[in-house]
Amino acid sequence: MNNNAQLADRKFIIGGFFVLIAIVYIIRLFYLQVIDKSYEASARNNALQTLTEYPPRGFIYDRNGKLLVINEASYDLMVTPKLVKGCDTMALCEILEITKEEFLKRIKKACQAPNSPRKQSIFEKQMSSATNAKLQEKLYRFRGFYVQSRTVRKYPRPIAAHLLGYIGEVSKEKAEKDSYYKEGDYIGISGMERSYEEALRGKKGTRIVVKDVHNKEVGRYMNGKYDTAAVAGKPLYCTIDASLQEYGERLMKGKKGALVAIEPSTGEILCLISAPGYDPNLLVGGKERNKNFAKLVYDSTLPLFNRAIQAEYPPGSTFKLIDALIAQNDGLINRSTMYPCARGYPPMGGKPKCHPHGPVDLVNSVAQSCNSYYSYVFREIVDQKKYPKFIDGYNHWRDMVMSFGPGTKLGTDLPYDRPGKVPSVKYYDKVFGKNGWRSNTIVSLGIGQAELLLMPLQMANVVATIANRGYYYIPHTVKGIGNEKEIDKKFKEKVYVGVQNQEAYTNVIDGMQRCFDAGTAYYSRIPGVVACGKTGTAENPHGKSHAVFMAFAPREKPQIVIACLIENAGFGGTWSAPIVSLMIEKYVTGKVTRPELEKKMEAVDLIQGKNLITTEFH
Repeated sequence: MNNNAQLADRKFIIGGFFVLIAIVYIIRLFYLQVIDKSYEASARNNALQTLTEYPPRGFIYDRNGKLLVINEASYDLMVTPKLVKGCDTMALCEILEITKEEFLKRIKKACQAPNSPRKQSIFEKQMSSATNAKLQEKLYRFRGFYVQSRTVRKYPRPIAAHLLGYIGEVSKEKAEKDSYYKEGDYIGISGMERSYEEALRGKKGTRIVVKDVHNKEVGRYMNGKYDTAAVAGKPLYCTIDASLQEYGERLMKGKKGALVAIEPSTGEILCLISAPGYDPNLLVGGKERNKNFAKLVYDSTLPLFNRAIQAEYPPGSTFKLIDALIAQNDGLINRSTMYPCARGYPPMGGKPKCHPHGPVDLVNSVAQSCNSYYSYVFREIVDQKKYPKFIDGYNHWRDMVMSFGPGTKLGTDLPYDRPGKVPSVKYYDKVFGKNGWRSNTIVSLGIGQAELLLMPLQMANVVATIANRGYYYIPHTVKGIGNEKEIDKKFKEKVYVGVQNQEAYTNVIDGMQRCFDAGTAYYSRIPGVVACGKTGTAENPHGKSHAVFMAFAPREKPQIVIACLIENAGFGGTWSAPIVSLMIEKYVTGKVTRPELEKKMEAVDLIQGKNLITTEFH
């Protein structure tokens, strides 16, 4: 009896033990399937994969509807290191043309912060269509890898590289600050691509795909029910004239400098050239892009440097136009005012020097570009008796100059523009000591020299202000964005400068017209077009002077203003004036009637010193 009872007790104990084990398993399964989602997620990841759908960037058109920037297909090979198991490493290395050591190096990088073994990252970027085709045939052998399709830029015309800009990989800092981006994404780095990145980039989408055990995509999850479509970037309608831009780049080939043209009635930039330039198609692609970028970076002529908005140059004699306007506005000079010229400025022993021509009035001082005249003018402005202190007169001159744009950022829509320099009282007090300088100490400012520095874009804007007789529109590169074709309201507002004396503008413009008719730009006259211009020879402490020329045309209802600076080219009338006159003729009349001049400007290579023309006009 006792034995039977013991057996019964054991039966219950053993049964209870198995029941307890069953309960533990049930609880564990409930926890794994209902509470803890990590295993579910792992299982889903083995079957499903969420891919980013990258939108095509918006196209960029010129002012006449010609395509400047389009897209072409590109492919990135992505990797999730945690899933790389049983991968045919040698076959993958053979397709990508890399070594096993390079393969391991990239896998290691993909595991390191900010990447992680469980995170997708780029293994090989911007592969060609041929490489992608080879990969697709064997992708089932490369577990943990997949191909991400994107688009990259293509340029039907190899022009306007500095204005359009280029795209590249987003920086780590940007990716951390902006949730839209992740490392490996592309972003506008410079030019319009950078300024209008938000409009051009579009909106990303997502695609959830089902994969089999061989890593092959077999369809969309739930027939795409949870997918989101990518939204293409908006098209940009650019202000530049592609034909004028291309022509200007031809004329500026073999030269260092910049040329900027603006439509004065709107502030729209018609062309922006930094020379030497480069083919924007060079900065597209993977390995080739990196090689090309390195070559451009180490090129001694600095082709990546945008001289039009970043280079600082003394404006030379072109700056005399501003002095003439300020002095007239202050009632210090008029059309008939004359000053002596003894081959230079007499009070300073003939310095600054000047070419021989004798005393001139205001109009002829512009046409003949008299240094002595504008040394007197500068002194008259700064030493006005109404200012009790000399520095007050200087600050007045400086404020008036800065109202035209020099010394300030214009607010253009191109990135990285610089303000230039109009030296302050504080600067000169530091150089000469407080009360240690006077107007004659810095008289070279009156002829656009000394510490005065402008960007070529600022020079063009000064001419636009004169062409408009007292105001300008902030220079900009876009006419419209998307179908609405709206632009920032600030680009439609007139910016009035310190001089509003209309007679002053008439006198200066008369001098600029005479510059073409009988002055320093005589040999660059434009058949059938009444143009107004001003030559300049900007002294350069590092070598030969820079050649500067600014002009607008026609005189009445101006259609175009241009500023051109060529480094180390000597007199403005020799190189810059002919190029500007050809550009004006082509834009205003639609044709060029001086093929010999055109041929000379295209043939000369001032960088290499080839085919130099010896005749010079001041």
